[in-house]
Amino acid sequence: MATYDSFGATYAHTRRPDPRIAAQIHAALGDVTDVINVGAGAGSYEPARTTLAVEPSQVMIAQRPPGLAPAVQAVAERLPLRDGAADAVMALLTVHHWSDLAAGISELRRVARSRVVILTWDQRVFRERFWLLSDYLPEAAAFEDTRAAPTDRLADLLGGARQEPVLIPHDCVDGFAAAYWRRPHAYLDPGVRAGISLLTQADEDTVAPGLARLANDLETGTWHAQHGELLTLDTIDVGYRLIIADN
Repeated sequence: MATYDSFGATYAHTRRPDPRIAAQIHAALGDVTDVINVGAGAGSYEPARTTLAVEPSQVMIAQRPPGLAPAVQAVAERLPLRDGAADAVMALLTVHHWSDLAAGISELRRVARSRVVILTWDQRVFRERFWLLSDYLPEAAAFEDTRAAPTDRLADLLGGARQEPVLIPHDCVDGFAAAYWRRPHAYLDPGVRAGISLLTQADEDTVAPGLARLANDLETGTWHAQHGELLTLDTIDVGYRLIIADN
């Protein structure tokens, strides 16, 4: 499978933190004194209280802007940190990339003194509600089935957790998979797709026919006839979830 060293070079530009999602993440962290960000990428959503970022890809670490917390190159399954190293640990849109989910969650719990916050998605909801997968890229949806972490399993591994829906605003500035749900033309832009691991890790020959159908449906008005009601919505729930566990 491709890694962020091969496709993550544009993330600092395409994956900027959305302030509304940031506010929800920071509220979930609560009144903690320090935070460790695991699977930190280029540093999106890190609160000022972040003391360390952990990220396996040097390409991603190199994109971290000046002034953020220091970063160490390591994987979630083997965190180079002592027990109880920080009040809270967060892991945002990363667990689907881990080679051993149980080991990674165990490490988060070991390092966090009081709270673990994970941003992920419920694959069942994602497949049903996100038109790009259901109508145009069912093969990519099948790929997501192989790597998405069921939210109930995450809660079990955390020893119990609450789940909060994360509504995606229509003008979301963080270009993850469903960010452009009301801007369908964006998915035809190679620069946009370069920031979406769902599309960069799926085989190009697999996604090309679906994208061609999307382009045709946008040109003929078919997409608007089928999904025009989305244009009246400001936010949508397509399955993104915050998993919040007190340790």
